[in-house]
Parts: sequence; C-alpha cells; structure tokens
Amino acid sequence: MTLKVYLSGEIHTDWREQIIAGAAGLDVSFDAPVTDHGASDDCGVTILGAEDNKFWHDNKGAQMNAIRTRKLISDADVVVVRFGEKYKQWNAAFDAGYAAAMGKSLIILQQPEHDHALKEVDAAAQAVARTPEQVVQILRYTLTGELPA
Repeated sequence: MTLKVYLSGEIHTDWREQIIAGAAGLDVSFDAPVTDHGASDDCGVTILGAEDNKFWHDNKGAQMNAIRTRKLISDADVVVVRFGEKYKQWNAAFDAGYAAAMGKSLIILQQPEHDHALKEVDAAAQAVARTPEQVVQILRYTLTGELPA
C-alpha cells in the first residue's frame, strides 16, 4: 500500500524535511504547497498582471494557489497540517477543514499551547501530534501495523 501524504501549513521551519527523512524506506509519497513565500504571494500578479489594490493582489495569488492545493488534497490519502508558533496560519486551518470535508484522514501537528484555539480543527482530525517524529510513527503504523520500539 502506497500512501500519498500532503504536508500543509507553516513554512518557516524544517518540519516537512524531518517527516520526509523519517519516512525513508516507507512506501510514502509527499506533496506540499509552494513554500517559497514570495512566489506564493506574487504568483497571481506575476502571471495574470499587476493589481493596484493589495486585496486583489492577494486574491489573485490565493486563487492560483488554490488550484494546486485542491488538486493535491484531493489526491492525498493523508493530510498533515502543521500549525507553527510564530504566525497565524489561517490557510492551514482552511486546508484542514477542506480535507475534513472531503473525508481525508487528517493529522494535526501543533504545540499544546494551541490546543484551545484549534479545538474544532483537532476534533475533526484522526490524530493530533506534537512532533514530526510522531507523524512518522503514525505513517509507519498505518503502513505496517508496527508500533515504535
């Protein structure tokens, strides 16, 4: 069984790389949003033309990014959503809700201090992990039925 995993959320730390490295040897493929912040923000105006109003600038980028996000979440077996410490990831919350609405298996990766703020998101998830290693252990268990040593 191959698992397709979409890694959504915070882009300022190396959590994705930790999960990918930890899952080496497992039958897993990973996808992610565009993590180059500038490219993600400016894709709409770069491709479709400049906007004088920042709202429309951001709107164009969000719509173009949604093409990728919708496709990758739709194709995923498991969606992992990371909520980081420094920034509010409203897009991550949207991705979690979208994945839950599509019936995707959902793993939330967050710090305990976010538990109250994310209680509805957590309630829709199959697991709430605290570390990238726990996410890897969930993927390993899903694929092999084996518990960590």
